Amino acid sequence: MAQTLGADWDVVAEGHPGRTTVYEDPIEGAHKCGLSVLQPLLESHRPLDLVIVMLGTNDLKARFGQSAYEISLGVQRIALTIRASDCGPDGQAPQVLISAPVYALETGCLAQVFAGGAEKSAQLPDCLAAVARTHGFGFVDLNDVAQVDPVDGIHLDLAAHSAIGARMAQAVLDFIT
Repeated sequence: MAQTLGADWDVVAEGHPGRTTVYEDPIEGAHKCGLSVLQPLLESHRPLDLVIVMLGTNDLKARFGQSAYEISLGVQRIALTIRASDCGPDGQAPQVLISAPVYALETGCLAQVFAGGAEKSAQLPDCLAAVARTHGFGFVDLNDVAQVDPVDGIHLDLAAHSAIGARMAQAVLDFIT
């Protein structure tokens, strides 16, 4: 993404394995909750012109028992929190771009952890697009450019990362301009 956007852009990646939207993970730990760490992350990187939210995959874990709609409400809460912040230019809120994560598969070593997640992940882009429309956030669906690695059904290989970076850069340019 940074390569595609060029030197005039500063891209900050704040991904964390296992991060959920608004759920403390009873197995992996409370520190996995995105909402809990959001404000410190926003403040540490201010000013931010744009924040991209690509969460929801880990919310598909069977232990959370959430529907695609409920997961989209967690993303909505994250996005509205960003919009309510003063971490953008001149103390305003940053813009928000919601990204639908790539569809999950129930295969490999994580199949039981994500049992039931494949169907919900296929419903998630429509739910997230509705959140984006309702609140005037940007939206991008990455499923047209990448797929998960069938080794575990959740993670991405190098080609998928590259395709997502290029697509995300284009989504940013389309949204900002």
